Amino acid sequence: MVGVGNANYRSEADIPSLVPIFPLEGALLLPGGQMPLNIFEPRYLAMIDDAIAGDRVIGIIQPSFDGELLGDGEPAICKIGCLGRITSFAESGDGRYLINLQGIARFRVLEEVASTEPYRTCRIGAFITDLDQEAEAEEVDREGLLKAFKLYLEVNQMEADWESVGKASNGTLVNALCMMSPYGPAEKQALLEASDLKTRAETLIAITEMAVARDSFPDGGPFLQ
Repeated sequence: MVGVGNANYRSEADIPSLVPIFPLEGALLLPGGQMPLNIFEPRYLAMIDDAIAGDRVIGIIQPSFDGELLGDGEPAICKIGCLGRITSFAESGDGRYLINLQGIARFRVLEEVASTEPYRTCRIGAFITDLDQEAEAEEVDREGLLKAFKLYLEVNQMEADWESVGKASNGTLVNALCMMSPYGPAEKQALLEASDLKTRAETLIAITEMAVARDSFPDGGPFLQ
């Protein structure tokens, strides 16, 4: 389930300014969204240990798309990611952690901070407006969003739980469809960086319409014959 906002975070004072980051290609976490993660790499196991002992917050962010590497060999990262709070935690029998993150707010990377820890840490500035998006949700073109979603499902011969879709609020619907979308890293970053819910919905509609056109006319269609 994806909601809008997070009751534990109401103002800038509630948001940590220094957070461990988890670079993850193709990942899209949005405010209110739920993201399950299977953690197995030693440095990220250490990151989760430290987060659990602290404020339980980590940052999900994508590596940059150009493959740029930093001086230490680590991948450069995008400028915008999303903070997530660890809301559930379990250990597997083979040394892995199974966690769930709830999206809090998007953030902008201000600088990467040198650390003795095995994972990376950044100083961030959060998008405080993400803490309460209910007013923004009223501006969403729900009809256009559902039309694009339905067309995508028809082209790809897929079904949806329309009863649940019908009950979802605009904000929940936009963020859920964005996080569920099968698009690539660049498209997901565009959805993340959309300035508000209305723009995010419009971006998803545009991406979906292009995907439908591509799937319907893989050879370019009648106009390119």
